[in-house]
Amino acid sequence: MEKEIVCRHNVMNINSLDTFLNIRGGFNGNRRDVYFVRALGCSPDIETKILAADQRMGVTMRGGTLFYTRVRLPSPLISQEDMEFYASQFEELRRKHRLYVRNQNKDERFGRVLGAACLETMEKYRLSRKNITETIEKNFVVKLLYWTDYVLGESLADWNERKCFKILVENVQKEQEYLLCYMLTMLGCDVLVLECQKDISAMDLLKGLSGEFTLGAFNSALQLPEYRPFEPDEGCIKDFKQEGKSVVSNRTAGGSEKNFEELALLASSIVMIAVYNRENDLIATGSGIMIGRNGYILTNYHVTRGGCFFAVRIEDDENIYKTQEIIKYNSVLDLAVIRIDRQLKPLPVYRGKGLVRGQKVVAIGSPLGMFNSVSDGIISGFRKIDMVDMIQFTAPISHGSSGGAVLNMQGEVIGISTAGIDEGQNINLAVNYEDIRMFVMGFTG
Repeated sequence: MEKEIVCRHNVMNINSLDTFLNIRGGFNGNRRDVYFVRALGCSPDIETKILAADQRMGVTMRGGTLFYTRVRLPSPLISQEDMEFYASQFEELRRKHRLYVRNQNKDERFGRVLGAACLETMEKYRLSRKNITETIEKNFVVKLLYWTDYVLGESLADWNERKCFKILVENVQKEQEYLLCYMLTMLGCDVLVLECQKDISAMDLLKGLSGEFTLGAFNSALQLPEYRPFEPDEGCIKDFKQEGKSVVSNRTAGGSEKNFEELALLASSIVMIAVYNRENDLIATGSGIMIGRNGYILTNYHVTRGGCFFAVRIEDDENIYKTQEIIKYNSVLDLAVIRIDRQLKPLPVYRGKGLVRGQKVVAIGSPLGMFNSVSDGIISGFRKIDMVDMIQFTAPISHGSSGGAVLNMQGEVIGISTAGIDEGQNINLAVNYEDIRMFVMGFTG
């Protein structure tokens, strides 16, 4: 039977807490990219970083496309009523290969996805157990369902395969708990296990289901602060932005316009990207937009495609920043995020209610390797190319401008230069701000 969702695990390397929180797995057809990672040990500032992550992800959750939580799995002290419900689901799994939990018992597609995930998890469990009985399997499934309800809670009410779930689980030591984390990834969740005290003791085949990176030495006495869901009011969000922890603008249309000289100064937030192959040969150049303070740069997927590493140049900076980090990509939208080891000055992404034909725009990029050229024009139309909404604009661009910014007169990113039609004069296309905003969500902090 064909799976409803096929999960690819850890297609990108996760080497830090920030990378895990910021990365968003792609979804194409019925294939979902998910991440399952163990963070080993603890850094001296681990508590501060975790509390900051709780706060930042709490703000991001207000957008409705993300669910975040940090949990310690409880002992499964299950009421008789819940035990009967979960036990009945075990029989449903055997007969119809589908399952439900308390917080999601209506969506048939979810039932099939959960059933497939549970069956695959049971196969992994059998690898570490000899002479497993039906009773042991039943008890295992009951625990999995109970924990799924506990971890995901009411967020399951509007579950869908495109929603992003970020789960931090603390100090997992038992195989059943570890396999619960694995099963959650097959529901579309990204799971990071914080192994601050010691790593799980399990057979290599099971440990190999997750990636790992080291935060520091183990501390058997460390207890992280209890997780408290962060629900900011509007004033708190305003303060959060002013502190520089989020740069995506919440303004609707109507901000003050800048003149061309002021807009040209924003070129300092546009980079030039040189693309090299494995033989260290330069194979392409393109542009990129700073979208996150911690080194995150948005560009086109076709700029990065085929590259082994990238050399990034920033205006008024003599250094060249080399990186192999492609944090996220989407070949359909032609978008990618790379990361360099430098603090950046990001541009805000437009959050207005729409664009209009004839609206003035400014394009900034590096056409033909000419660093950060600025041109002006207007929006001349709106097109759908290969099912992707595109902005057609007249500001001149050339090869090498791909990945550059298209700005409104307030200096906000309304598009990313993606293509020009060689046979036409000033017929240029950009991926629109709505797709950009969804794609970079989580990287802008």
